[in-house]
Amino acid sequence: MALAGEKGLGRYFVVALPYLWLLALFLAPFLIVFKISLSQDVLAMPPYEPLLDLSNGWEGFTAFLSELSFENYAFVLDYQNGFIEAYASSLIIAGISTVLLLLVGYPIAYAMARAPRSIQPTLVMLVILPFWTSFLIRVYAWIGILSREGLLNHALSWLGVIDQPLEILNTDIAVYIGIVYSYLPFMVLPLYAALEKMDDTLLEAAEDLGCPPWKAFWTITFPLSLPGVAAGALLCFIPAMGEFVIPDLLGGSDTVMIGKVLWTEFTVNRSWTVSSAVAVLLLLVLVIPIVIYQNMQQRQLEAEK
Repeated sequence: MALAGEKGLGRYFVVALPYLWLLALFLAPFLIVFKISLSQDVLAMPPYEPLLDLSNGWEGFTAFLSELSFENYAFVLDYQNGFIEAYASSLIIAGISTVLLLLVGYPIAYAMARAPRSIQPTLVMLVILPFWTSFLIRVYAWIGILSREGLLNHALSWLGVIDQPLEILNTDIAVYIGIVYSYLPFMVLPLYAALEKMDDTLLEAAEDLGCPPWKAFWTITFPLSLPGVAAGALLCFIPAMGEFVIPDLLGGSDTVMIGKVLWTEFTVNRSWTVSSAVAVLLLLVLVIPIVIYQNMQQRQLEAEK
């Protein structure tokens, strides 16, 4: 009986451990940020009020709740303040970048999955290899490549393709290049995992039945790789939505993304409350694709049953 009780306790511990992890590293920080977003800016330390004082008991707690407000959210959602434009710009840039990543990453993942088994680990290592170098250094390298006197303009001029240097740096094009380069492994690896597990006999059967290769791809390969497409799109879209370093270093003054706005509010304007409201709204926006992906996964599991 004691042994069975210990096994039951261990089972509950294993199940509870991930929830404790989420509570400590996600829910608790989120509640702190959410509370700050309901506060008001003051010249003090910390630079917001009200502060919870439990020395007055229940009356102090009710007084604390009565001073919280949603004024910061009304300020952020006011179109004239520019935050809505920043959210929309981030959605557009992240969405286009995700589509570009899929167009570039799918052929790479497909080639890796169709390569001989003996060299597939080497190909996977080559995809992961950029992670061995600092992300910031790799973004700075693109400044040297895309600038007017950079390697790209020198190469195009030497080949006779252009007469005048191209203005690529400090534009949205540079931001797209930086995001696609930086997040490409996050798209390739889930796609490779989905394509590598595919049963090749399905393609052989389609070929035996006279199905052209392009039609077999669209009717068999691509539908079976959709879980990898969805996973890769989420892994790329979510961080790209809140990206700060790439638009700050490669984008121009007209490139407005919510991560850059959030940094400005926190470090330049010193408004913890407004920046917290911006962060909470950003999180709510990112929850939508996650919920959609979970619904897709649930429907797939139900269809397989």
